Amino acid sequence: MKTRRQRLRRTLAVVGFLLFQIPLLHLFMSPVLPIVAAFRGILAASVLTYGVLFLVSLVLGRAFCGWFCPATVIQELAYLVVKRPAKGGWPDRIKYVLWGLWSASLVVAAIHAGGLRRFDPLFGTGVGSGPPRVVLQFGAFVLILPLAALFGRWASCHYLCWIAPFMVIGTRIKDAFRWPSLHLRASADACLACATCNQSCPMSLDVGAMAVRGGMRNDECMLCGNCVDHCPAGAIRFAFARPANNPVPPGVASAKTVYL
Repeated sequence: MKTRRQRLRRTLAVVGFLLFQIPLLHLFMSPVLPIVAAFRGILAASVLTYGVLFLVSLVLGRAFCGWFCPATVIQELAYLVVKRPAKGGWPDRIKYVLWGLWSASLVVAAIHAGGLRRFDPLFGTGVGSGPPRVVLQFGAFVLILPLAALFGRWASCHYLCWIAPFMVIGTRIKDAFRWPSLHLRASADACLACATCNQSCPMSLDVGAMAVRGGMRNDECMLCGNCVDHCPAGAIRFAFARPANNPVPPGVASAKTVYL
């Protein structure tokens, strides 16, 4: 089932992918570039990119991952061949270890250079000097496709994405302070227990179990909306409102909730 919303999501993902191919832009998400720049005392633009994504997650959670991340297109292509679910659990924590090592490396590089003395938004983008562009540009294909074949669909997003922790932290902060934000809501009494949502979830989450208990919070959820658009009973919906402290009771919506 393809809905207008899912067509829009895939279109935006393609736009993100094409922007990623532009020499001036594609290194703005590189994990290598900020460290190379920091060793020279330079703050690369990609560090600011991660900062912006963190700020966006304070309102939209991990929606960037499902709607605009350049890797989404590659993941969707891999899904045409590899439909086996990726296992969650402790391997999901690997990306946090990588994120910690990356963050520590950035700090060490900055200290080694005596501090970040200037900001160069064009560093490594093909206009100035920097690491080989082709290697970094196609590194995503090298990581994503083999991992999907070996460990299941969207495996690299589960295990290796160094950007995801920024947005997971932002999502936890917004949920803790409970300001209005984008999230999923479920009506447990409307759930048919058909498991269609589980089958449609690219991140292989047990969406049905979350819907039954009325709470849709999960760090790995990218808010792609596949469960929303494939649920035959309409039990799962997007909402923009204050996240509830506890799962929403069956059939009950909080005040000032906007369903999308």
